[in-house]
Amino acid sequence: MQLADLFEGEVLRWQRSAPIFSMDSLATEILAVIKAYPGWAAFVIGLTAFGESLAFVSLLFPGTVILITSGALIAEGVLAPIVPAAAGIVGAVLGDAISFWIGKKFGPLLPKIWPFRAHPERLTLGIRFFARYGGVGIFIGRFFGPLRAVVPLAAGMMNMPTGRFYVANVLSAIVWAPTLIYFGDWLSRTLGPDELATKVFYITLIAALLTALAPWLRRRFLLK
Repeated sequence: MQLADLFEGEVLRWQRSAPIFSMDSLATEILAVIKAYPGWAAFVIGLTAFGESLAFVSLLFPGTVILITSGALIAEGVLAPIVPAAAGIVGAVLGDAISFWIGKKFGPLLPKIWPFRAHPERLTLGIRFFARYGGVGIFIGRFFGPLRAVVPLAAGMMNMPTGRFYVANVLSAIVWAPTLIYFGDWLSRTLGPDELATKVFYITLIAALLTALAPWLRRRFLLK
């Protein structure tokens, strides 16, 4: 199977696993918690970025949508701009770091455990993508849901030098987390004085549409 076909199949499975209304509901609940307890914002946002970047966990919840919608709380004045971005960066770096360590430590066992035993194409996608792009793939993969957690795993399995991995890991996190959060801030301001729940719905819808563009971006720029 071609690398492009693997990627497109994973995008479709990723979209089906997180329907828009589930993402909307979960994001609204999490933002309500952060708004009620802003002192916990850094922990919650950092944990979200960590989970979105960690192999296995990233398959279970829509962390990207939560990070984007958290930007709405900056627009509302609930959060200072620096706190969520810094927390997101730290969480993303830690998530990729642990995924890399798991790949190095337990690489030969991974095809035999969940979810790769049932869906070996997920691991195959990460391995083939990393084999093609190397260290740059760590940076690029951060921005694509189906690749985000499996590429660091593959890098560990293929014994990428640790120093090179951390350069790509940290640099990609510095770009990725603030981009998502500040995009949500800008989008919230653009939507105007609607209620938070309404903004979350629109932001979730836009995030889903951006996800739907992933196959086109793949064809246009990456997996030709």
